[in-house]
Amino acid sequence: MAGRRRRRGAAAPPEPPARSGRRPCRLSGRRAGAAMGRAALLLLLLVATAGRAGVSAAGGPEVHSLRGSWRLGNGNGSVVLRGEVPGCVHTALHRRGLIQDPYYRFNDVMYRWISLDNWTYSRTFKTPFDIRKWQKVNLVFEGVDTVAQILINNITLGRTDNMFNRYSFDITSVIKEVNFVEVRFLSAVSYAAEQSRCHKAYSIPPACPPPVQKGECHANFIRKEQCSFSWDWGPSFPTQGIWKDVRIEAYNHYHLIYFSLTSFFVKSAQQWSLEIESIFDVVSSKPIAGLVTVNIPKLQMQQTFSVKLQPGEGSIVLLVNINKSSAVEAWWPNGHGKQTGYNMTTTFIMEAGYQIEKFSKAYFRTVELVQEPIPGSPGLSFYFKINGRPIFLKGSNWIPADSFQDRVTYDTLWLLLKSAADANMNALRVWGGGVYEQDEFYNICDEIGIMIWQDFMFACALYPTDQNYLESVRAEVSHQVRRLKSHPSIILWSGNNENEAAIASNWFSIPYADREVYIKDYVLLYVKNIREIVLTEDKSRPFIASSPTNGLESVKEGWLSQNPYDTHYGDTHFYDYSNDCWNWTVYPKTRFASEYGFQSWPSFSTIKKVSSTEDWSYTSNFSLHRQHHENGNDQMLQQIGHHFKLPQSTDPIKKFKDTIYLTQVMQAQCIKTETEFYRFSQSEIIKGEGHTMGALYWQLNDIWQAPSWASLEYGGKWKLLHYFAQNFFAPLLPVAYEDKGVLYIYGVSDLHADRKLTLRASVSQRDDVYIFVLQTTAIAPFVSLDVGRIKGRFSDNGFLMTEKKKVVVFYPWEPTSVEELEESLTLTSLVDVV
Repeated sequence: MAGRRRRRGAAAPPEPPARSGRRPCRLSGRRAGAAMGRAALLLLLLVATAGRAGVSAAGGPEVHSLRGSWRLGNGNGSVVLRGEVPGCVHTALHRRGLIQDPYYRFNDVMYRWISLDNWTYSRTFKTPFDIRKWQKVNLVFEGVDTVAQILINNITLGRTDNMFNRYSFDITSVIKEVNFVEVRFLSAVSYAAEQSRCHKAYSIPPACPPPVQKGECHANFIRKEQCSFSWDWGPSFPTQGIWKDVRIEAYNHYHLIYFSLTSFFVKSAQQWSLEIESIFDVVSSKPIAGLVTVNIPKLQMQQTFSVKLQPGEGSIVLLVNINKSSAVEAWWPNGHGKQTGYNMTTTFIMEAGYQIEKFSKAYFRTVELVQEPIPGSPGLSFYFKINGRPIFLKGSNWIPADSFQDRVTYDTLWLLLKSAADANMNALRVWGGGVYEQDEFYNICDEIGIMIWQDFMFACALYPTDQNYLESVRAEVSHQVRRLKSHPSIILWSGNNENEAAIASNWFSIPYADREVYIKDYVLLYVKNIREIVLTEDKSRPFIASSPTNGLESVKEGWLSQNPYDTHYGDTHFYDYSNDCWNWTVYPKTRFASEYGFQSWPSFSTIKKVSSTEDWSYTSNFSLHRQHHENGNDQMLQQIGHHFKLPQSTDPIKKFKDTIYLTQVMQAQCIKTETEFYRFSQSEIIKGEGHTMGALYWQLNDIWQAPSWASLEYGGKWKLLHYFAQNFFAPLLPVAYEDKGVLYIYGVSDLHADRKLTLRASVSQRDDVYIFVLQTTAIAPFVSLDVGRIKGRFSDNGFLMTEKKKVVVFYPWEPTSVEELEESLTLTSLVDVV
């Protein structure tokens, strides 16, 4: 979000003293992918598969999962319990009844001790295979959160210091029939403070978050989810745990580590091509020859080619041109066409070892980021072409769905992402202060047509660039790009969130004489390391160094523009809480609006779950504690006051509920006004500004139950904003606004052909939905329906009711009944607020 919001540029309080200890300044670990040999074998007529594919192998590797129940203990042994893996300490303690819900009332502060302790996960396991039969055995961690020493049978294998890396440890010489594995964690808070203390040459701001966030310091010194140290919409829960899969892998000869597919359209030949990359660990001392067979049934293609693997770790890159006679259907974003994917089978049959058979989907999609001169305007355009068509990006920004990633299930992701698609969104930006999302997230986006603007995980801070840190980042970027690049939904890599703006606008009050040091670090990290790896690993999609950025103009200015918020270039972040949000003239006529927004409170039924009766007031200690944005609660009242009367009920709970309702009305109307302004600005240039080609409001989802910029509450309930989004992101949108006494009416269309439209009012009843018939004797503005804790969504909400009768459909997300709905239903409109 923008510097004017000060959410990320606020002055930091004095730095607390670092905790003492004898730990080294950097725990260097063995990182997967580091110094990997890249003996590439290029084969020109080979078809391949992509994605997170299954493997069937005859005589193939033994894979033994270590998921399940582990022993978990704190530093001095006073707390011992069973903890699930994948998981974290907080959720383990909660499941065993040793702590309350961490989100309840003030528990984010009360449970700070958990993050300050050093926890150890341990377990024994029997080796389920004959050790003597295997040339190599690895202990593989897909994700360790974050700083830990890994031991097996009391032998240290290595250390981890990056939540976003994959770690593989060779245990061939130390594995036994019965084994004892330990993961000894170090407090992320203590580690970050120690790393900051050790960086003596110059400070790397910010030291600490603003006090209103109630967070921890020096998040920029640890490769961990940055918002886990707190943010202006979320709590501080710096977790410890094995947050992804852990397993034993045993194999002979060779082992496939990464497998990816990207598509290209060759304009000169008018032909689709595919590139597949397979990265192996070859343990054989001699080259291994073999055959690869690729089969795409729907494209009537099956071909077999010879390959040879060299000893060591390396990659095979395979290219194929799809036959022009094949009717290839492209992947399109939501609202623009189908999300067609092709079932593919790729089989590796080698002369030694085993057969690998990969089953996956291949998608055909091109993406271009167009930055070119615009007639009648200074600067450059900034828009995306998908399969050669300019697409206006409609959507929002994604943050982690929970402070505890093991609670984020497939159903959680599906509900949130499907809600985005149901609101006519076609894009989300995975924001750089969270996590690279799990495979299922991107699979769903592939399936439903949600384009992803993917940040790397750096946000609102400056970062160190010592050798160990850069090694860790390089391994992280390499791993994540290899893991994710097969997904057609990902259309852009972006180096960071707001760090170009942080330097350009001098958020951290750096003396001018010292500025060059930080500029040099910036270019070293995002350009000479991250960008270099991305361009090497993935040539199928564009890269920008930051957001907001001036794009090619920033590059021209040495990767740091004087004003990254310039409306004539790139993307912008814009926040303004003082001016009347219904006044469209305050908004920037930008090329691309990638962040903008207003806060609201979640519904009372959502707040009620984590609060008690004394908390149900807008000015209670709880309400102040839950608000992590400076003056946020007052800013909402100020915006409400521009157009509505503030609640004056003598009943304190009704007054609280009415205030919550009005914050949601205000938020919905504000973002409606701003989004419609961006949408009708796509077709015009006024005073050199315009051709807006994207509107991604901040933010889609919530990490907990609190006031925020989200349109979906924690748990998935739709705020009024999300219902409004259904309309202001509609494919066909009429927009009217007044300017100096003249009423202008725009017709905005996302369709690729002209359409004649007629309007019809028909409702059909289905077995699994519920029909609400509303009646009124007078005009009712901003009618809000709420069914409390019953999970589901309405077909419409927050509407202006001008007719005597209106029919609304309720879509439940879990079984319910007419009686339960009648009992839970509350109706509120502006006339009910007193």
